[in-house]
Amino acid sequence: MATINGITGSQIPQGVKDYDDHAYQYATSSYADEKRIDPALIVYPLNKEDIATTLKYAKAQKIAVAIRTGGHQYSGASSTVAPNIQLDLKTTFRGVDDRQILEGKDGQTYVRSSVSWSLGEFNAYLGKHKLFVPHGQCVNVHLGGHVQTGGYGQLGRSFGLFGDQVVSLEIVDHEGTIKEVTMTSDKDLFSAILGGSPGNLGVITHFTIKVYRDEDYVGSRGLKSLFWYNPETLERLLDILVDMSDNEDFPRNYDYCVSVLSSSNELLDWFPEVDGKMKEEHPSLYGEDGIPFWPRVIIVYAQWVPFSKTDVCDMGWFENIRKGSLFDLPVKTKPMSELTAQWIFRNVREFHHPYIKSTHVTNSTTLAVDGWSKWITERVDGIVKPEKNQCWLSAQFQCFGGKNSKFVTNAGNGTSYSWRDSTVCATLDCFYGPGHRQTAEDWHTINDQEAVGPNGKFCKEDRRVLWGSYGSYDLDASWKLYYENQEKYDKLKKARKLADPDGIFTPNTFSVPRE
Repeated sequence: MATINGITGSQIPQGVKDYDDHAYQYATSSYADEKRIDPALIVYPLNKEDIATTLKYAKAQKIAVAIRTGGHQYSGASSTVAPNIQLDLKTTFRGVDDRQILEGKDGQTYVRSSVSWSLGEFNAYLGKHKLFVPHGQCVNVHLGGHVQTGGYGQLGRSFGLFGDQVVSLEIVDHEGTIKEVTMTSDKDLFSAILGGSPGNLGVITHFTIKVYRDEDYVGSRGLKSLFWYNPETLERLLDILVDMSDNEDFPRNYDYCVSVLSSSNELLDWFPEVDGKMKEEHPSLYGEDGIPFWPRVIIVYAQWVPFSKTDVCDMGWFENIRKGSLFDLPVKTKPMSELTAQWIFRNVREFHHPYIKSTHVTNSTTLAVDGWSKWITERVDGIVKPEKNQCWLSAQFQCFGGKNSKFVTNAGNGTSYSWRDSTVCATLDCFYGPGHRQTAEDWHTINDQEAVGPNGKFCKEDRRVLWGSYGSYDLDASWKLYYENQEKYDKLKKARKLADPDGIFTPNTFSVPRE
């Protein structure tokens, strides 16, 4: 494919040296046979004018443009195939003016940011200024996709989603016009961008988001605990999660997440603070070259934040969690900006293998009655225990629900993120070695059969999230898994038709149709 005249940034067409490196993203190895990630041309714009030029070219050629900032969408939906174009914004907007702190007349603090920063960079910037915001866990996820798919993370109950805090979006639309979108200027487009059909409604370049000040939440504290994996410990820790999720009245102040990692994990990227202690107390884990081989582990993240001067932390809750832990960061008062940095996973990838992933949410408040903790512990044990199955698990279970949770009460705030009545989010990522894909697929198939449905252990209906999509790559054929009802879906289709009349923002089938 020819390059585009008038573009000042770099362009990488198919067939040139290093094309594969530029086309690569998180899902590449997992969908190599399906050719989801094979654009005819990759454009690295230097500015908004380059973006507009690319869109006008695509319109003239009757082709589409896929937009990515980090490329972490589980199914590869932030990419495309020839003759379509990949627009990569990872390096486009990284100047001094692309991150600014703004003090509002309403007494709130805001940050205007570009989409080109990684989550780790954005967190560090906020921390430097003693500010924080709810967001996800992966250090190299970039803000463009993160804001559109929600930004699920450790502060979900206490503060809601990353995208819940957005007040303004700056986009380049299908005509190449630069404009601002707010709830006031275009509430339907604003809502559709925030949770509707990521990457299919315009090119987001910047956004303005409400942030929070450490000084307003003095007394916050958190616990990060490491356990050697065993099923008894996992079930006990999940029972604590179930006690939260089944209790509609559980206070908003508390957030809780349990992670499970198979052996050969990159533990120091999850828990860098353990290195010195482990060398001292478990030197056998370190080879002659000093490189550790980590066994199966469980990591727990627990947090409490005050919302009034009368809020009192239940230290017994923390002590119950940390029973039998191998190592933990002590529960002590710490600024929220430091705690949010503490929750980040500091590697691009959990295991260096392809994967079969699944993420479900549930609105169940009967997980204890349904025996979910015991059931999921047995399922996890069945994949992490065998030494020769060439499968590696990264699993996370997090509480989001209750009538006091901001994830729940933010429903109706002008965004379109789905399943706001959810109580728990469960992510089961099974990575596999050569020749063992079927093992991972079979394990997931049984999980879905037993967890989902009228008699399901986890959820009575199949509920999924756009950032963790799996299965069908045809969003229209599987829309009921991602959106609550026909009315919402039809509204999103209308927004898509207005925002993308020529199909330039429809680079693949994982898009809400333009109707």
